Amino acid sequence: MDHMSIFIPLAVNAAKALIVLIIGWYVAGALSALIKKRILANERIDDTIGGFAASIVRWLVLLVTLIAVLQLFGIEATSLVAVLGAGTLAIGLALQGTLSDIAAGVMLIIFRPYKVGQFVSIGGTSGTVKDLNIFVTELVTGDNVQIIMPNGQAWGAVITNFSAHPKRRLDLTFGIDYGDDADKAIQIILDTANADERVHKDPEPWVRLTNLGDSSVDLGVRLWCDAGDYWELKFHMLKSVKEAFDAGGISIPYPHQVEIQKSE
Repeated sequence: MDHMSIFIPLAVNAAKALIVLIIGWYVAGALSALIKKRILANERIDDTIGGFAASIVRWLVLLVTLIAVLQLFGIEATSLVAVLGAGTLAIGLALQGTLSDIAAGVMLIIFRPYKVGQFVSIGGTSGTVKDLNIFVTELVTGDNVQIIMPNGQAWGAVITNFSAHPKRRLDLTFGIDYGDDADKAIQIILDTANADERVHKDPEPWVRLTNLGDSSVDLGVRLWCDAGDYWELKFHMLKSVKEAFDAGGISIPYPHQVEIQKSE
């Protein structure tokens, strides 16, 4: 009978705890999703803040849920705080990586080296930023591969943001044969660039003879365009200049060596 009097309250508390956990988990997810949706709907607030704020709310609700569950088993919040206070050093050492990720996440939000939707390279890993939450940064590569990077690692790495500025410079090099007319080739490239509306007129297209290589005369090209047009413009210029060279009698030489024999 004594066993039953102990077991029944424990079973009741366990059932209550399970219900509280389910409700808390649902509320945490629903509330964080609502906050993220509201922030994303507001054009005056950066989308990056939405994911970060939603992440903070979710974990706070889960923490409150955990405290409520512990109280069902007779563990008071004040006692829990006292225990955590006594074990602060041990917890800090055990969770130093997690705590550094949280701190790094706050720094990333404050200084904003990248935002959701921008294409970046973090420590040599490239992708489009899909989410920045309290613990990790999520990237998606061009072939739709998900990359999860701890915020501490992201904050401590070299960050290259290809989308930070509205326009970019496209650098190309075209090699022509030593027997071709360099001025004619330069004019062909300029005409091709000026015919494309994506190429900015200010700064104007720049084409110069930049190198006398082993097998070719190299023409350097610098074009300014909107950041979103960078790759399509690059592919278009490579194809269009090749076709224009063919039509104009300008050859793109293969790497080769010339052997000269001297008579003795």
